Amino acid sequence: MDQYRVFGNPIKQSRSPFIHQSFAQATKQVLNYEICHVELDGFTEAVNDLIAVGGKGANVTAPFKDQALEIADVLSERARLAGAVNTLSFKGGVIYGDNTDGEGLVQDLLRNQVKLANSRILLLGAGGAAKGVILPLLAQNPINIVIANRTVSKAEALIDKFNDNRLKACGFDLAEDEKFDVIINATSASLTGALPPISPLLVHKSVVCYDMVYGKSLTPFLSWAQKNGASKVVDGLGMLVGQAAVSFSIWRKVQPEVESVLLDLRAAFLKE
Repeated sequence: MDQYRVFGNPIKQSRSPFIHQSFAQATKQVLNYEICHVELDGFTEAVNDLIAVGGKGANVTAPFKDQALEIADVLSERARLAGAVNTLSFKGGVIYGDNTDGEGLVQDLLRNQVKLANSRILLLGAGGAAKGVILPLLAQNPINIVIANRTVSKAEALIDKFNDNRLKACGFDLAEDEKFDVIINATSASLTGALPPISPLLVHKSVVCYDMVYGKSLTPFLSWAQKNGASKVVDGLGMLVGQAAVSFSIWRKVQPEVESVLLDLRAAFLKE
């Protein structure tokens, strides 16, 4: 049976086995997917151990995405620009690294009928979460993507990697100078119950607000956006399932259907 893993530390909370086993059942794929808790200094060893038993691939979560980038022999363009790898594939003694986070985000936005082509997008944050989604967002042909960050120089450095004149950088306080169609929260603020320091003037009746974080209830950012009149608010659970679907399609060459798995996962999540 083909073997797959998700490597992380911590990893007990991972939803990946549920998602991938659901995909496998729906697409009639025979595989085994398990969580693997990896010691902080044991990532390379864990990968080599999986390869030694004939493993076909692995997902990688915190804090090992940088190390996955380093051990990959071949990188996709989106992984190179993201500076992180969340999907490894093993073929013929070669380790391939990819990053499916951005495509997972894009597919979830499109599934929620969010128009990205010819749109103005505000991306909050310039860290790893933001880096991973810029290239797939640009591929949707927006008018522009403004990256707002507390430290503007960090956003500017991120933009320099992409060499695309549709990208702009600013501080959180200057973001209100433009009107946006989509606002994506790629900061970690929601994890601590905080809000990105942006003006409520950015929220209007036709803006869609998306948070990469998810929870049993609306995140602080989405609750704030809803109270300020956003037309639609969407959390990141669909991004989680979406990025997994892209990984699954890379490994198995079949495209799994996301909607039913997302509904099952959200129902299970709410029962906990």
